[in-house]
Amino acid sequence: MSEYRDPTGSPATGEGVRLQKLLSQAGVASRRAAEQMIAEGRVEVDGDMVTEMGKRVDPETSVVHVDGTRVVTNRAATHLMLNKPPGILCTMSDDQGRPCIGDYLSERQGRLFHVGRLDVNTEGLLLITNDGELANRLMHPSYRVPKTYLAEVPGPIPKDLGYKLRSGFDLDDGRAAIDEFRLVDVNGNRALVEVVLHEGRKRIVRRLLDRAGHPVQRLVRTAVGDVRLTNERQGAIRPLNRKELGSLYRAVGL
Repeated sequence: MSEYRDPTGSPATGEGVRLQKLLSQAGVASRRAAEQMIAEGRVEVDGDMVTEMGKRVDPETSVVHVDGTRVVTNRAATHLMLNKPPGILCTMSDDQGRPCIGDYLSERQGRLFHVGRLDVNTEGLLLITNDGELANRLMHPSYRVPKTYLAEVPGPIPKDLGYKLRSGFDLDDGRAAIDEFRLVDVNGNRALVEVVLHEGRKRIVRRLLDRAGHPVQRLVRTAVGDVRLTNERQGAIRPLNRKELGSLYRAVGL
């Protein structure tokens, strides 16, 4: 077990750090409220319920859940959301000097990587982390984590478009379909539709809508699982909050 150091840099006494202190440092609750949670049997460490106050845990390796939701205790873990503008490459660097995701992270320390990709012209939510296990599960199709997109397409929209997209189309790399469809707005020959799917193939939303006869004119990813864009401006980057991060861990069984 690695030696834990408190925020001042001093080693904690004993091995690890007391659980109630760790929960307080993670922003779950005050130390007194954390003690009450432990006493009520609401806290698990590495799959076991903990009711003793003196238990010490390693914040870098222990898996802690409160009320069934994962709590990130490793201070080295980074979980960010970027509202990607159009025209930005989904790479950490580009040998041709084109604008890329790495430009937004140049002042951040450590190795970070984006979770999946958005094509250069697609905007919206992109997760960035150094948490390899979470990233791998979010990208793996077996976990069926939904991604939500708003697409601007030519109108009018036929009543059966949603049915066709849910039924799927044969593409050059196999059959693909969406999970959900909603018509958001129609304005003359322009329509705004929302599609939800767990597919991760390259340009899959554009390819499906093009195959359905409604080529995408603008595409924005608005959500990954329960993590959603709200009022973040384009190019803004922020940490995920505890609720958002807990929802992602829960979605992939961590």
